[in-house]
Amino acid sequence: MRTRTAVRRGVPLPGALLVAFLAALLCTLTLGAGTASAHAALTATDPADGSVVPAAPARVTLTFSEGVLLSPDSVRVLDPRGERVDEGRPQHDGGRSGTATVALRAGIADGTYTVAWQAVSADSHPVAGAFTFSVGAPSKTTVTVDSAATRTDPAVAAFYAIGRYAAYAGFVLLVGGCVFAGVCRSSRAVQRVAVGGWIALFVSTVALLLLRGAFTSGKGMGSVLDLSLLGGVLSTKPGAALLSRLLLLSAAAVFLAVLFGTYAQEDDGRGRSGDGAAAAAGGRTLGRRRDIAWGLGVGGTLVAGGLAATWALAEHASAGLQPWLAMPVDVAHLLGVAVWLGGLAALLATLWSGERIRRTAVARFSRMAFVAVCVLVATGLYQSWRQVGSWGALTGTEYGRWLLVKAGLVVIMVGVAFLSRRWTGRLVDAPESRRPTVRKKPGAGVKTSHDSKSSHDSADGVDAVSADNAVSAVDSVRAAQLARQRAAREKAAGRRVRDADTGRTGLRRSVLAEAGVAVVVLAVTTALTGTQPGRAETEQRRAAAGRTAAPSAAGPADVRIAYDTGGTDGRGTARVTVDPARTGANTLTVTLTDASGRPVDVPELTLSMTEKEKQIGPLRAALERQSAGLWKAKDFRLPMAGDWQLSLTVRTSDIDQVTEIENVKII
Repeated sequence: MRTRTAVRRGVPLPGALLVAFLAALLCTLTLGAGTASAHAALTATDPADGSVVPAAPARVTLTFSEGVLLSPDSVRVLDPRGERVDEGRPQHDGGRSGTATVALRAGIADGTYTVAWQAVSADSHPVAGAFTFSVGAPSKTTVTVDSAATRTDPAVAAFYAIGRYAAYAGFVLLVGGCVFAGVCRSSRAVQRVAVGGWIALFVSTVALLLLRGAFTSGKGMGSVLDLSLLGGVLSTKPGAALLSRLLLLSAAAVFLAVLFGTYAQEDDGRGRSGDGAAAAAGGRTLGRRRDIAWGLGVGGTLVAGGLAATWALAEHASAGLQPWLAMPVDVAHLLGVAVWLGGLAALLATLWSGERIRRTAVARFSRMAFVAVCVLVATGLYQSWRQVGSWGALTGTEYGRWLLVKAGLVVIMVGVAFLSRRWTGRLVDAPESRRPTVRKKPGAGVKTSHDSKSSHDSADGVDAVSADNAVSAVDSVRAAQLARQRAAREKAAGRRVRDADTGRTGLRRSVLAEAGVAVVVLAVTTALTGTQPGRAETEQRRAAAGRTAAPSAAGPADVRIAYDTGGTDGRGTARVTVDPARTGANTLTVTLTDASGRPVDVPELTLSMTEKEKQIGPLRAALERQSAGLWKAKDFRLPMAGDWQLSLTVRTSDIDQVTEIENVKII
């Protein structure tokens, strides 16, 4: 009778997972490295950006869209020469509020001051920027500060992205592997999955702790071992969360030892309990196993929930809308991900190893995964509403687009899981033999009890002689080689039996497809945690649009002024353009033409603007000659809206000059 053996083709499991991991890792680095996303936006300042105040303020106040974490040097106020004029550390309430205040030295001189700030969002992402204000009147300044977001060292950003991805993957494998072992089936392959997850989570957490200071401060890899930076990290909420994760991992190590040690031994003892007196021992073993199972269930739930909380307490869920509800929902979401994807990895490892797994165990995981998916859908809908906020933000923001990608991948996984469920229904359990089968020689009959005893005694003697001869004939190295060959033959035989089962082969392939998609899902999830939520980005755009919408509708202010200095060729026309005629930075353009309409140069041309009602100004524009009859002043700042008085002075000779005044509406 010929036995049909299924031959596996294609990429082996380790190679396939390696390719998927590298692809996901590349995706993560592309999304997470580089400039950090601005999660907390600066929404208002006092004094306002570009404003001119008549007297020196006592303090500078910054208002953010969400809570921020500040260090003693987070807010620096620099005078026109670049010297600091702030006193003390910024005042805030530990990140619960989006307002920071720093005091200024008394009696600071008139001029333009630059406020440079750097902070960490409540969801653990670094942000930075700068703005200016003037006391008395604007002046030249030597300060140049990059007002863009914090620029992180590329190497630090890359390793930090790897650490974040490895942390998520380790958590998923650790929790999912342990749940699979406790609920479905425990085996050496499942143990490797869970222990591998613990190692990945532990190593990545230590790496994130060391990299955190360099990541938030913009320093290079050389500062990773800087103890002062590490101390600063531990004093923040994200640092405390990482340290708590390490402490919880020590408890998780004890949990693993019990789950795959004492609990597994009790299971083996129960399985080997035989008839008669052994049944009572089996009953006691079952009772002990039930007690251990209850302890593992309670302890494992607490440890897994605590590990998930280290993300919820330090990232998006802890900031923004309804954090009191968002954090427990985030914990449930992470646990659902771990039970589904981690259990999937454990099932794949079991199927690929060739170890026997009963249909009931696979069906139990299928039901457990269905519950996890339901939890994911419910919590995911709430998180999407909270983080995105509107249908337009789904396609109009980076966060929304990546959320759509993640949702599409999850739908694909659910479709493949449906195929896996169908393969599960086709599984047939092979009969299990508790004792090894002994081959009998042809013609061997049934021995009597006397014959059996005699045969046993003689066999003992023969075995002893054979053992002595074997020890003398085969050394220990050869014995080890024979043992490895025997194990390889048994493993190959197990795989042949495994591959001959079409139901299990189909299930293994569908689960492998699910696992491949899951690797990419984790990469997209990692990218989402490093992207500004769509709701915050939309609100930031609306705030910016509110400041610029009115001027954009009005367009640049264009004023024509006829002048006559009284001297020879003293008559002409000045065209003054204020663009965009709004508060903040403007560009002034002055064009002079003579009576015939040709461009004309003059020895001196000055322009200033004054807000009479609020007694601001005159603010003088630094006009620079561009060409014949053309002058321009860039970055001319107007602190507020209103009716401004424009004064233009034209001098055509040493004694001939005139000043003309017109009104300009600034919105």
